[in-house]
Amino acid sequence: MASTGIIPTYQRFVNGVPVPSFSRRSFRPREKYLILLVFLTFGVVCFGAFFFLPEFRGGSNTVNSVYNVYKHMQKAGPDLLIPAPPHGDEFSEIPGGGKLIRHDDIEHPDPHKIEDKAKLLAKIEEDMEIDKMRNQKVLERPDIIDQPNPALSVSSSQRTSASLKQVEIVVEEISVPPYNKIVTIPPAPSDHYPDTNGGEDPDPVARERRLKVKEMMKHAWDNYVRYAWGKNELRPISKRGHSASIFGSMSLGATIVDGLDTLYIMGLEEEFKQGRDWIAENFDINSATTDLSVFETNIRFIGGLLTCFALTGDVMFRDKAEQIAKKLLPAFQTQTGIPHSLINIKTGASKNYAWASGGCSVLSEVGTLHLEFAYLSDVTGDPVYRAKVDHIRRVIQSMDKPRGLYPNYINPKTGKWGQHHMSMGGLGDSFYEYLLKAWLQSGREDQEARQMYDDALHYVLLHMLKVSPGGLTFISDMKFDRLEHKMDHLACFSGGMIGLGAQTLKNDLSERYMGIAEAITNTCHESYDRTATKLGPEAFRFTEAIEAKALKSSEKYYILRPEVIESYFIMWRLTKQQKYRDWGWEAVQAIEKHCRVAGGYTGLKNVYLEDPPKDDVQQSFFLAETLKYLYLLFSDDSLMSLDEWVYNTEAHPLPIKGVNPLYREQV
Repeated sequence: MASTGIIPTYQRFVNGVPVPSFSRRSFRPREKYLILLVFLTFGVVCFGAFFFLPEFRGGSNTVNSVYNVYKHMQKAGPDLLIPAPPHGDEFSEIPGGGKLIRHDDIEHPDPHKIEDKAKLLAKIEEDMEIDKMRNQKVLERPDIIDQPNPALSVSSSQRTSASLKQVEIVVEEISVPPYNKIVTIPPAPSDHYPDTNGGEDPDPVARERRLKVKEMMKHAWDNYVRYAWGKNELRPISKRGHSASIFGSMSLGATIVDGLDTLYIMGLEEEFKQGRDWIAENFDINSATTDLSVFETNIRFIGGLLTCFALTGDVMFRDKAEQIAKKLLPAFQTQTGIPHSLINIKTGASKNYAWASGGCSVLSEVGTLHLEFAYLSDVTGDPVYRAKVDHIRRVIQSMDKPRGLYPNYINPKTGKWGQHHMSMGGLGDSFYEYLLKAWLQSGREDQEARQMYDDALHYVLLHMLKVSPGGLTFISDMKFDRLEHKMDHLACFSGGMIGLGAQTLKNDLSERYMGIAEAITNTCHESYDRTATKLGPEAFRFTEAIEAKALKSSEKYYILRPEVIESYFIMWRLTKQQKYRDWGWEAVQAIEKHCRVAGGYTGLKNVYLEDPPKDDVQQSFFLAETLKYLYLLFSDDSLMSLDEWVYNTEAHPLPIKGVNPLYREQV
């Protein structure tokens, strides 16, 4: 069969006879009715869904309805998905001196240590930021100030603003330059440069004891390097990183930054270089994705980095410190300029602890920024940091003080005091310390700070200083004009502070104040001496039955704290009484006996037991403070002299302006 077209044709045949082909060009009536019925049914279903289903009711509000469900899930998530923390003996840190508490201590809520809940909240905040970009919607977050970008700074026009009550945040990308090559800023020309390492004491016993402390530092550091390098802290018994600290699970190397200046002062050069290189290559504050404490980040990280800059002139340390400080600036954007306690580095959102007296900021936290921020302004040439802390002081100075005292809580919205709870321990402590030391840091030019310190101390001693029936002098906590007859381990720094203030006061009160300093330091030593371990409890009380002893289980722990040893160090340098070195050596022996383990040093859960259970945490401040003060206690006075350095509340020494050529001010 021939084909006349390109495409072949086919012909049907029946019994050999061709059958004509045809095609139907329309549906039968029955088929038409069926198709119409299908289309009508589909239309009715769509119509009903659009107007009657609750998810679609409201037309344009469809997205809002779905989004509201998501909001409720987010708000309920932490409580529905995260179980209550178990009763146990783990410790967490509260603001104002870094006080650690147990989960079952109902007197002090735990703001830091519910790690899983913190992770969930961080995830929710990340989702919120994604929602903001996609839908231009933000979920409700009470008492939080949102900022558009994690890299934030203050414009130059605002740096000269007198009120500083509101700060307009502008976006600035914070770049991190490479620091493979060390660049240094030289000290000022001088006939005398401070001793920053060396400093052996002529006394052979003191030299031997100092070598022991140096070996303790090596043991603590080497095990941190071996088992927890880059993590915040070490679990010396478990031999792994400690992620449930105040900085959460983020690997910010808190022990490296906190302990680095101690390594330098002790002359541990290889270890110092090891830590310096890690900070240069790995430390990046932008990696923090959850809330950080403004107070703790300042005293540990900014303070530690600025001390290393002063000691070495290495600009890497200064630049890293400034990068952190810039990230903290949004916390100051409140109605009064009093900063919030917490800052989210990623988003710039800030807030206060929910438990802090109706959303108040904490006195010790807002008052423990001055040394670091003032020095940072001088070494960077940027006045914004000093302006922030000067403004805080003006606000606090202008407020009425009940009975001349400073309560522990201040509202950043109203500028009024919160609950009238006064303490030289947690929540209050370092506020008083920084008034005295700001005056010293300024080369004794900041008379406002000195006057505030003298006035504050006068009223503290008038209303809160007590002597027990057994003759022990202590500074009691006070709540609503009622003394609690309790003193925190944290408050034991006050012996050294009052002594330093007395030595520099030089008037008719100096002798009386020095006597009080010696008496308080003696009481704190008694709190150590009256335990089975010869290490002091977290808090101790004075009743008719006991003196300088803890009553509650939550007060009986020791977490390698430095405050008592800090007072030994300062009082030794001021008075040269041998008992302070002897007491310090007693502490060394007790720490070695009860706290040293193969993997480092651990805290204790009950200092009144001969063989106390251990908490398995080597705190970063053990390297930054406890071991540094012990080392300096057995060193010559020329090493890190009190005439040339002021020690921040984390024991990071900062140079005194106009006296110490290592101040390295940018002119």
